[in-house]
Formats: sequence, structure tokens, C-alpha cells
Amino acid sequence: MRLIKQNIERDGSGTITLFPEEPEDMWHAYNLIAPTDLLRASAIRKVTTEGVTGSTTSKRVHVTLLIRVTSIDFDPQAGQLHVGGKVAEENKWVGVGAHHTLDLELNRNFTLEKKEGWDSVALDVVREAIKQDKEGTVPAVVMQEGLANICLITEHQTILKQRIETGIPKKRSGRAGDHDKGMTKFFEVTLETLKRHVDITLPRPLLLASPGFTAAGFQKYIMDEATRLGDKAVLANKGNLIVVHSSSGHLHSLNEVLKSPEVLTKLKDTKYSKETRFMDDFMTLLRKDDGRAWYGPTEVEKAVEKGAVGRGGGVLLISNALFRSQEIGTRKRWVTLVDKVKEDGGEARILSSDHESGTRLEGLGGIAAILTFPLEDLDEDEDEEQDEEKEVFPNGTKQESII
Repeated sequence: MRLIKQNIERDGSGTITLFPEEPEDMWHAYNLIAPTDLLRASAIRKVTTEGVTGSTTSKRVHVTLLIRVTSIDFDPQAGQLHVGGKVAEENKWVGVGAHHTLDLELNRNFTLEKKEGWDSVALDVVREAIKQDKEGTVPAVVMQEGLANICLITEHQTILKQRIETGIPKKRSGRAGDHDKGMTKFFEVTLETLKRHVDITLPRPLLLASPGFTAAGFQKYIMDEATRLGDKAVLANKGNLIVVHSSSGHLHSLNEVLKSPEVLTKLKDTKYSKETRFMDDFMTLLRKDDGRAWYGPTEVEKAVEKGAVGRGGGVLLISNALFRSQEIGTRKRWVTLVDKVKEDGGEARILSSDHESGTRLEGLGGIAAILTFPLEDLDEDEDEEQDEEKEVFPNGTKQESII
């Protein structure tokens, strides 16, 4: 993403103009644009005009529209972003209040203005989007006999590019050849599909994961084909084809793949590997039940208020899905929490709901924290706490305890 123009005042008002250059930029735009924002972009609008005789003619015209956003639809596989809203500025072809959907495209500017101003989280998304030193995409094939999921692990999301399913004859006495032929055909189709989506000659990790020996067999097939075809680039890249064990060939098994020692060694400095480690550390502390790991909105907010998620190892883990709320007050609640943790010297990590670590976090309510010191009973209601402070007398009345 390229920053074309930024005009932000001290109070957070103003506009930012961005130029998306690659599919990943559409993901950033999806996380940046929210309902009630003002979005200006080019569009094609069908216009119907009526002649003096009463006849009508229709034509498509290129216009630049300003809309007040009401809905956002993102297709990660196609990298397409459709933003719906009401026209907020009249022009020759469209009146104010008319509904229109803007299709944001690569290599076309768009300008965004936040109704409530640009907060720290939105500005962080912009800074992340325009970073030049982006970490590379890592391709992976999660497979089992007859099933393969080809996906791309980017810095911010895991994209399923294609799912392959073929029938493999079972091994039977005297019919082992049928099974072997089926596996060869399966590997052939998988490799052809992989090459359509991924350049396997690039010097970067290519993860091959499966239960049993399917991934190892596929790696051997890739090398055998490269030898047969004299493909020196693929042969030279053999060291980057990493075979990893997984419990199944389904996409959810990517979670355990990213935690394997072989993969962590290769990907130790990537953003998604760090986030995976944070989630693992949190789950380890949660199992210890020593009061240093809490999850849930109320519990985490209490911990932050008490200064337990600050300097010295405090970590706030929060899903980016929480910032997509259409309620301005809800978004402000989470932005304030992130700002407070940073002010206290803690680390605030906004995890992508499109990565396995973010998916795990969403299962915990979308928010969790690693504390610098243990706290107990954060999950107790205030009413319960008040009741415990009162003394019950035989007549059933309650009275404040006197010490």
C-alpha cells in the first residue's frame, strides 16, 4: 500500500489517501474502513436519461463518488472489497442519499475520512499497511491421502487458494498397484495446482504437512519430477521443502503445523509466528491457573485498570474483529484499552481473526491478557463482592461488616 496524501489534524479529523498495489492491501483496507466512514473512490455508474420524446437511454459513466459507509464485504480468496453506502456529495450523475457500492481495486486511489476522527488503532493499521519491509508469504500444503489444502500464510491472514479431493483405492491384497497409481495421480494433480498458485522455485519455506507419510511422499514426487524435467531451480530449493507432521489434512491442522519446532525455526521472526507463541504462552499460564492469565472483556479490563498488564511482561491479546463493531462506543472501548496498556509499558497485540492464533483467541471471547503479577477473582460480579462484604444476621437482614 502506498500513502498518497495524509491530512490529519491534531484532533484526529482529516483524510488519508491510499493506493493499493497488491492483494494483501485489500485486507488492510477491509480492516481500516468502518461503517459511518466517508469513502471517496472512482466508480462506474449506470445512468438513464430521458429524451424530449419520452424515450430513455442508458449508459455507463465513470464518476468519483463520496459515500457514507454502511456495509463492507471482503472476499479474501479473490482479494475483492465491496463497500456499500449512501452518496454523501451530489454530482452531475448521482443525488445525495442514493445507494451505491464502491468496488475498491488495485492501482486506484481511495480517500478515507473517519466520522469520529482517526484513533490510534486506525493509524496503526495505516502504518502497518504502508510498511515497505513486509515479511514474505509462506505457502503450505496440508494434506492426507486424497485430500490437499493449498494455502498462503501471509503476515496477516491465511488464505485457502484451492482444495483438492481425489478418490484413492484402498490397499488390498494383490491390488496394491491400484493404490499406488491413485497416489501418483493425486500427487500429480496437487503439484500442478500448487504451481498455478505458488512459485516453488523461490528460496522460501514451503510447508508440506500430513499425518503418516503422505507429505514425505509428495516431497519425493516433487523432487523426482524436477529431476525428470531437469528443473534445476526446484532441485536447488529442496532444503526449503519442510515436511511436518499434522493430525489431519484439513486446514485447521495448520495450527499445530505452525507450532512445530521445524517450522518455528524457519519462521521464528515472522509476525504470525510471534503471535502463535503469545497464544501458546497464554494457554500455558492458563493451565497453571496461577492468576496470571485472564480472558474475557470484563476480566481483562479489570486487570488493565489494576495496572497488571503493563511494564515487565504484560501482554494484551485482542482480536481485530472487535474493532469492526458498528457501534462507535464499542470501538472506543477497545481503543482506550489498547492505549492504556501501551501507556503502562505493556505490549498490545491485535491478532488477525484470519490467522489460527486469532481464531483461537476468538474462542476465548476475542480478548485475553498475560499479567505481570497474579490477580484472583477477576471473574466475580461486583454484586457478589458487595454481598461478601456484608454480614448476615439471624433475622435475615444484611449489615455492613464493622471491623
